[in-house]
Amino acid sequence: MIRWSLCALACAGGSAGLGWLVPAAPLPNPFDGAALLLAWIVLPFAAVLVPLLWLRRIPLKQRKVAWQFIMPVVAGVVLGVLGKQAGDQVGLADRGRWTEAVVVHKEEGKTDRCMMRTSGGREIWPSLSEGDGCRESVSEGDTLRVRYDPEGVARPVDDVDTASYGELLAYLMVAAVVMGTWGGVRQSRWDREYDAT
Repeated sequence: MIRWSLCALACAGGSAGLGWLVPAAPLPNPFDGAALLLAWIVLPFAAVLVPLLWLRRIPLKQRKVAWQFIMPVVAGVVLGVLGKQAGDQVGLADRGRWTEAVVVHKEEGKTDRCMMRTSGGREIWPSLSEGDGCRESVSEGDTLRVRYDPEGVARPVDDVDTASYGELLAYLMVAAVVMGTWGGVRQSRWDREYDAT
């Protein structure tokens, strides 16, 4: 039981931690992409694959996956995404600069994105997303007051994000560990039952 708890904790904690670390540190390219790939995809699915494949005596064709692993996978993906948002807050709090930026291009689609430049001509990267200030009323040539990361890792915002992610991250972490442990214990029980036959 302890090994399954540790496995679930490592996967969930790794997703949240790597998601947070990318903008908070900040991690340079290409490490940031690799870290987010681990946080958003690899670690959440590792919560299922490690118990499924760990020293199983059941032949591969007869193996089944406990339904309890749905929660650690979903929670792991959400932990990675929320960890990144919390890291964006930290990155902007540490390194962020306010500036008057000009919208040089607006991509309209399912979610609008504004490419911006500072008054000094420096491109702001990443682009401003719809949820962070690239509203429908904004058009090319408009000037917006934004807080951006000179390192180009944390997402820019037009207003200080005061949301607190700590409580939600803690609940998701507990849910991922509890359900991952339960699923791992079930996998082990199936393994023992197969071995006894």
